[in-house]
Amino acid sequence: MLWACLHLPQLALDGVLRRHPAPEAPLALVTGPAQKRVLAAVNAAAARAGLRAGQSLAAAHALLADFATAEYDGAEVARWREFLAAWAYRYSSQVAIAAFNGTPDDAIVLEIQASLRLFGPWPVFERRLRADLAALGFGHRIAVAPNPRAARVLAGMHDGLAIVHEATLRTALARTPVARALLAPGQAEALHAMGLRRLGQLFDAPRDALGKRFGPGLLQHLDRLRGAPEAIVAYAPPDRFDLRIELAYDIESSQALLFPLRRMTADLGAYLAGRDGGVQRFVVRLEHEHHADTEVVVGLLAAERDPALLFELSRSRLEQTQVPAPVRGMRLLAEELPPFVPAGRELFDERPAQSVPWDTLRERLRARLGEGAVHGLADRDDHRPEQAWRRVPMPAATRLPVPAAPRPTWLLPQPIPLRGYGLQLLAGPERIESGWWDGGDVRRDYYLVQTRDGQRAWAFRPAGNTDAPLMLQGWFA
Repeated sequence: MLWACLHLPQLALDGVLRRHPAPEAPLALVTGPAQKRVLAAVNAAAARAGLRAGQSLAAAHALLADFATAEYDGAEVARWREFLAAWAYRYSSQVAIAAFNGTPDDAIVLEIQASLRLFGPWPVFERRLRADLAALGFGHRIAVAPNPRAARVLAGMHDGLAIVHEATLRTALARTPVARALLAPGQAEALHAMGLRRLGQLFDAPRDALGKRFGPGLLQHLDRLRGAPEAIVAYAPPDRFDLRIELAYDIESSQALLFPLRRMTADLGAYLAGRDGGVQRFVVRLEHEHHADTEVVVGLLAAERDPALLFELSRSRLEQTQVPAPVRGMRLLAEELPPFVPAGRELFDERPAQSVPWDTLRERLRARLGEGAVHGLADRDDHRPEQAWRRVPMPAATRLPVPAAPRPTWLLPQPIPLRGYGLQLLAGPERIESGWWDGGDVRRDYYLVQTRDGQRAWAFRPAGNTDAPLMLQGWFA
């Protein structure tokens, strides 16, 4: 087997920056009790000003008077781990959140040996993973090894390292400092005091002495780094998507909500792609301080997962929503997640380059014009043209039967006199007598008429009256 580790060295910070309106400005995550606040992480702009993790908040303000702060939230970090595991599930059926030191680590491991046949050789696959993570807004380090624990250690040491042979792995691990080997707390310092600085020295040391001094956990860790069997708790994607963003300040304009909305729909698309599914209905909840939440319901006629389409539909619905109070937070909840069936495509697509697929256009029209503005057509058992069809909800799977006589594709709402000169009768009359049972009795003789300009019309006269003027019923395409 072959495992890739996606190490996320600043997961908590990235989770805040990806939704912050000014990510390039100095920002720091703060943690600790009220009387001893310290910086948990800082972005690049804050680091250039001298701020660093572990620094007290008072000392940071002495160096830089004006910088943004956000609370470090361990629960939110755990949600980001789950989200990235769901995203990674699209690339492998064996995905796990790394927990090799006893607690969940900011790293995802996935088995890639079988995936290489689908996504190409590792350099191609690696570029795809990096592009996805960069688009999602997460900094990362990637390494490959024959077992997940070794891949995690190597990812913390050498970004981009890929080792596929056991002999090469032993050499790389032997050179690894014990301080970077994911040992239990306190073990690296104790080994340093004993003069053991690299894993190679631990591999050569007497096992019994190491076991007595540090316990069996250290020996198990060393064995599993070299390929001993290890039980991995596989990740299974949940059956619902629930994402909440707390805004930095109150927002009154719906236009200002588009930035977080785009990020949320992009995350929804990544989650759906990971579980190879789609969404048919989801809700965007706008949270207010002294007012009930505003719900923006987005319903689709078929399962979709394209982030651009999901954002466009959400934006259209949001622009039509009256926001009664300033928005303090946003939540996107999707519980109807049916299987995704891609639309059929021809091998040689003859559509113009700028044209829009029908499914996408249909959803855009429904979002812009309303639920009842787009509908399908179905036939009705009636010979009267104005009664021979009916509206049906989309998507309309009913196929209209082909009539024996020609019928126009455009029927007028009400017949009007056919005016003009040079009219030519091409076919007819075709008599239609119907409607006696509902009070709408008609007796008409229909003709196929060509105008002087070459247009073909469908017109009628009262039955048997050849002198009456023609009434236009519809036009042929």
